[in-house]
Amino acid sequence: MQREPHLSNAALMARRNAAVARGVGQAHEIFVSRAANAELWDVEGRRYIDFAGGIAVLNTGHCHPEISAAVKAQVDLYSHTCFQVVAYEPYVELAERLNALAPGAFAKKSIFLSTGAEAVENAVKIARAHTRRPGVIAFTGGYHGRTMMTLGLTGKVAPYKIGFGPFPGEVFHALYPNALHGVSVDDALHSVELLFKNDIEPERVAAFILEPVQGEGGFYVAPNDFVEGLRALADRHGILIIADEVQTGAGRTGTWFASEQWPVAPDLITTAKSMAGGFPISGVVGRAEVMDAPAPGGLGGTYAGSPIGCAAALAVLKVFDDEQLLARSRALGERLTAGLRRIAADVPAIGDVRGLGAMVAVELFEQGDTSRPDAALTRKVVAEAARRGLILLSCGTYGNVIRVLVPLTASDLLVDEGLALLADSFAALR
Repeated sequence: MQREPHLSNAALMARRNAAVARGVGQAHEIFVSRAANAELWDVEGRRYIDFAGGIAVLNTGHCHPEISAAVKAQVDLYSHTCFQVVAYEPYVELAERLNALAPGAFAKKSIFLSTGAEAVENAVKIARAHTRRPGVIAFTGGYHGRTMMTLGLTGKVAPYKIGFGPFPGEVFHALYPNALHGVSVDDALHSVELLFKNDIEPERVAAFILEPVQGEGGFYVAPNDFVEGLRALADRHGILIIADEVQTGAGRTGTWFASEQWPVAPDLITTAKSMAGGFPISGVVGRAEVMDAPAPGGLGGTYAGSPIGCAAALAVLKVFDDEQLLARSRALGERLTAGLRRIAADVPAIGDVRGLGAMVAVELFEQGDTSRPDAALTRKVVAEAARRGLILLSCGTYGNVIRVLVPLTASDLLVDEGLALLADSFAALR
């Protein structure tokens, strides 16, 4: 196709609106022409610092040369056979690597798929096959995907669930601990017990599913005592724990899996996003005996664990080792947290700065009153930052959280430049 010269963002938006279904949202009316590491340039030649990272997909940055080289080499060998028809070594090697990385002193196995939602769907299938139980308990504010099963698990209505019901049955929601909004660990664990009394007996529950740090829900970190309490309930009743690490995985929180920082190990972990540096692949890794519950043919998919995705993921693991990106994630998190706290000292609307590793966010409230989430100001700050050349994303149940997912490969100088643009954006809106 011959692309028209001298494109503008506005002209492309007009074409997009005419051709693309309106249900596909777009945070910024910007079209990219090229990108490198933590920067991108639009079709009009304007530069932006990328603090969104493709929604946590670019921990190794845009177009990392080692990952690009690995993908190009793989394309020259073979691009697809379907692993269930003719297998290939990169899939097996990637499974071996993830099995070794996942927490827990037990044997593990993995499967690979294409998207995060697919990974969550399969984790539920595996849990049900192993326990021979139907029920799944998720948590308020959790985000698990846009398929029907994962929408049922997701604990946020707008915009994800509106108009798409009914959702799959035997899915229940307990409270996720959130001290800032008045939900204690005891409250959250008690809400699980109430589900056992009022909605489903524990003997029919296959799994709990939770994010170690809620992504779309607002970057709330699961407290260790909550995870320990959930593990105790799970062990008492023969229930599995699924850690949804689609967003927290691949080193974002300072360890390859955020659940490595838990005091107890999950039984299953879902992973995707930054796992392959921008190429589609996802996975489920967990206890070998649990993973082996489905019969042959019960798991898989035509594109599941594609050779290109596997090659990219293996290259990502090499980049993490070579560039010591786990240590960089921790240092970057400290830098971001310190910088955001300096901004908060001059911005009364910032009621909280929080995160784990380099997964960091600020939450905004009207005049700092934590009972009055300020979604309007959040939208204005994100828009003003983009106008100044900084790409940000909002999130949260109330739409009042600004999240930072800058590539771990970004330099300190670039990160500081981005933080300065964010500070200027707040100042411009006073």
